[in-house]
Amino acid sequence: MNKSLIKKNLKELTEVQELLYASGKYSLLLIFQAMDAAGKDGTIKHVMSGINPQGCEVYSFKKPSAEELAHNYLWRYTKRMPEYGRIGIFNRSYFEEVLVLKVHPELLPDPDPDQEFWNERYEDIRNMEKHMTRNRTVIIKFFLHLSKEEQKRRFLERLNDPDKNWKFSVNDLAERKKWDDYQKAFEDAINATASPDAPWYVVPADNKWIMRVIVSTVITETIQALNLEYPKVPKDMKKVLDEARKELEQKDV
Repeated sequence: MNKSLIKKNLKELTEVQELLYASGKYSLLLIFQAMDAAGKDGTIKHVMSGINPQGCEVYSFKKPSAEELAHNYLWRYTKRMPEYGRIGIFNRSYFEEVLVLKVHPELLPDPDPDQEFWNERYEDIRNMEKHMTRNRTVIIKFFLHLSKEEQKRRFLERLNDPDKNWKFSVNDLAERKKWDDYQKAFEDAINATASPDAPWYVVPADNKWIMRVIVSTVITETIQALNLEYPKVPKDMKKVLDEARKELEQKDV
């Protein structure tokens, strides 16, 4: 049932993505945040499998480079915002700046930030998203909510299957020990940055197929709500097209 539903959703998503690309009126930013092993990579792979690659870009943000550290903390994200007509996917995003760094404040220049520091970062993010949505970038934020028990099962699966060993990092266990800190950081970030124009969707992630159905449905319905149309051909151009059609229909062409 879930597989047939997601197949239907992917067909519809392919159609509306083509419309988004052709119209060139809006861009769409999809943000995926989650704990390790929640299935961000697999969700992006499956949900976007039918998308035209020309109209989609995926970015995965790792440790910042020297150039990125020489700018404000949002710079490396804003430079990757999608063009009109395209879908941009952030596999992790600027929210790492209020998630990982909140759990690991020792990574900050000032390792002892107060609550005002985090409030200002939330405000920065809200203001940036407001600016983007005002300028026709539609933002959808997904938190793939994995249970601690299911994360343990998936970690063990990676350790027990030699073909999946590469997916496991020793650091995964260290981060798992900070589970409660991360849950609180996610809760604070979601509550502080959810808005009607840039909503958060908290998606149950223990069942991968249900998660993918929800994500694909949200994306498709969001694009459909834009009421986009294919570009209209000007009247003078229609005459040119009619002449081209007549020429091609001739047998000797």
